Amino acid sequence: MTVAILCSGQGGQHSGMFDLFSGVPELEPLFAAASDQLGQDPRRLVQEADPAALFTDHAGQILCCIQALAAFTALDTVRPRHAVIAGYSVGELAAWGCAGSLDMPATLRLAQRRAALMDAAAPKDGGLAAVVGLRRSRLEVIVQRHATYVAIVNGNDSFVIGGHNDALDACCREAAASGAHTRRLPVAVPSHTPLLADAARAFRIALREAEPRAPRTGFRLLSGIDGEAIHDVETGSDKLAAQMCTTIDWAACLESCRAAGAELALELGPGTALSRMAAPLFPEGRSRSTEEFRTLAGLRAWLQRP
Repeated sequence: MTVAILCSGQGGQHSGMFDLFSGVPELEPLFAAASDQLGQDPRRLVQEADPAALFTDHAGQILCCIQALAAFTALDTVRPRHAVIAGYSVGELAAWGCAGSLDMPATLRLAQRRAALMDAAAPKDGGLAAVVGLRRSRLEVIVQRHATYVAIVNGNDSFVIGGHNDALDACCREAAASGAHTRRLPVAVPSHTPLLADAARAFRIALREAEPRAPRTGFRLLSGIDGEAIHDVETGSDKLAAQMCTTIDWAACLESCRAAGAELALELGPGTALSRMAAPLFPEGRSRSTEEFRTLAGLRAWLQRP
């Protein structure tokens, strides 16, 4: 059976995001490596730090990668032999780690580097907003009028837009007047827009130095930009860097998962946003997140369902 592995982006970090993985000795090297990047054990950090601190780029991107890698490692003997793996925003970096294209320490170092580059390149007055209820053709007219950008395509009428704050607010007002639901996101970086072009160029250099390799046999790794399978590491690395300043087509990633024959979808949290978006393509409870399970035994049992 082929399983779609979906690696979360930022936004769902919380104090209990590692609770499912307590007492798993195989994860200690991962948490030790993460401690080097964060300055303390991530399990303590999420419980003791001010909640707002978990949503900085530095902490958030590293934490999301740790959670995905921990979840995939903790599946142990029930890890799928055949999987199509995709990641949302920084989750795409975690997806490379799960697919075996990057080793664990390299994935965490790159998460730290990615966050630092994005923070340095981002305008001081930038951000993101969700827009739901408009077709892309109509939204494109609005974002162009206000010098903003479509950052993420979640569905036919569900998008994330990015840009400077004043322009974003104006864009949201016009979209709302056209019947959309809009919401500013708690993000200070206009990810996946041309405003991050400098960060993308520098991150490509960091990726080259990490010497990524082809995914493990049986794993299909997807590009977040277009949902296409990565067959060439150099081209895939170009796309992984470019997604920092290019629109992500998450809807295409989900369609590619189904086209590849995936029968189950498992989101490696934190959060449940990706599993909820995948649910229409994987009905009858066949799209779940690690967040929904209280025990690893329960998660492993679900993954082995016929």
